[in-house]
Amino acid sequence: MGRKHDAESHVGHGEAKGNSYNFMVVFFAALGSFTYGYNSSIIGAVFGLPNFFQYFAIDLETAEGNQIIGAANGLFAGGGLLGALIISPSLNRLGRRLTIQIVCAICVISSAIQGGSVHIGMFLAGRFLSGLGVGMMQVSVPIYQSELSPAKQRGLMVGGHGILIVCGYAMAAWTGLGCYFATGQAQWRLCLSLQVISPALLLAGSPWLPESPRWLVAHDREQEGLVVLQRLHVRPGDTSDIAAKEEFYQIRKQIELENQTGVTTFWGMFQRKSYRKRIFCACLVQFAAQSTGVLVVNNYQVLLYNNLGLYGWLPLLLYGIYTSWAAFLNWVNAIMLDKFGRRPVIIYGLAGCVVMMCLETAMVAEYAGTDNRAGNAMGVLFLFLFVTFYGASQDASSYVYCSEIFPTGVRAQGLGTAIATLFGSTLLYTEVAPVAFATIGWRYYLVFILVPAACLPIQWIFLPETKGLALEEIAAQFGDEVAVDISHLSDDRRQALDESLMAIGAGTTETPPSEMEGKAATTVTEKM
Repeated sequence: MGRKHDAESHVGHGEAKGNSYNFMVVFFAALGSFTYGYNSSIIGAVFGLPNFFQYFAIDLETAEGNQIIGAANGLFAGGGLLGALIISPSLNRLGRRLTIQIVCAICVISSAIQGGSVHIGMFLAGRFLSGLGVGMMQVSVPIYQSELSPAKQRGLMVGGHGILIVCGYAMAAWTGLGCYFATGQAQWRLCLSLQVISPALLLAGSPWLPESPRWLVAHDREQEGLVVLQRLHVRPGDTSDIAAKEEFYQIRKQIELENQTGVTTFWGMFQRKSYRKRIFCACLVQFAAQSTGVLVVNNYQVLLYNNLGLYGWLPLLLYGIYTSWAAFLNWVNAIMLDKFGRRPVIIYGLAGCVVMMCLETAMVAEYAGTDNRAGNAMGVLFLFLFVTFYGASQDASSYVYCSEIFPTGVRAQGLGTAIATLFGSTLLYTEVAPVAFATIGWRYYLVFILVPAACLPIQWIFLPETKGLALEEIAAQFGDEVAVDISHLSDDRRQALDESLMAIGAGTTETPPSEMEGKAATTVTEKM
């Protein structure tokens, strides 16, 4: 009977750390994350610009007007869902970097279509294509970041995805505020056209990004993979690149082991119990986060402020402050992941979101549509407290966790499924929001209390901790075998492994004697 790793029981030599080049690479790649944040959030700002509704003759007092608003959000989410599901073949066959380049081109085209729209149908088509592109981006960027990050800093590095997403939210909010004072069609065309900047910058700089070392090793380009690791990861005082050689050896042996399972497809993942658990945990984290109502609050925030009696430029100002605060909290979130672990941050943070949504719902139910300034001020306060918990616990955490728990060969399929769950949940909640607000009003917020509350005990039971473990070692947390368990070797065994690697070279297929010690730490608990 095998045992799971204790994610805190690390011993042995100093761990490899990412250097400044490593940080530069993962945060530059996060321009793709910024693209998702800005593209998804700008619609909330556009909904606060009068000329947009005038140009397309949209009347929010009519059912048709509300349907168009719902379609703008629904088509974006639907495109994102589709993009997340279809991107894995490209990631697996063409590589992480080339796929990101292709997705950037899609995002540039969709931005041009939206900014140049002359008919509501053209705008909605551009919105769908934008969703398709950012759905692909939502899978590609975290995978790339995760596969380049050292174990002890993966929370911060992959957390950069969440940080830049919310920076995109904030930029969209401040852009909307600035454009509010513009005249004519420039109000909304400029907002939408600026979507082109971040994917264009990423596309231009992408030739200088390294390919994922794990993808290179998996495609028999081992020497290239080792060179990338040597450039990215260092250990203090390590003049022989032994940290990179250890990581390379662990990656290669784990890929060889996982290839023996024969699981290479989405459907094949459902044939293996441990892989099904991975899918369940990833989808649970994404579904619970979106079930807090965060994107409904974000996309309809200006309209929500209107319901609380706030009009004109003031809702756009509050929206900018709200998203800027959330961006800072995502940075806090990323730091906490490596310090406190994934489980406590996700679970306790979700509980805080539920409590704050309860209080926000009470304020909306009691004071929306009234001139009670104190009550409306409390409604705004609880919105900010809600995003305090959400930003500090869910945004960065969900991407870090979902991108790290799948084996290399099916990481794209696994994360794609999780991100599709994100977009599916968003599609469900935002598509029905206009009609729900018009018919049942504040009661719609009860969904965002009851559903995440129901997810809390499930997360407590099923989510394993992954803090500080190499991507290859996380397999043990789901009952699978780890080929080379470096993190849990004693000092003597770690030194023996290092000497073996130095003696025979990391790129050889020969098995160092210390490898069996790594295998002894984790045995197979189930094969199928």
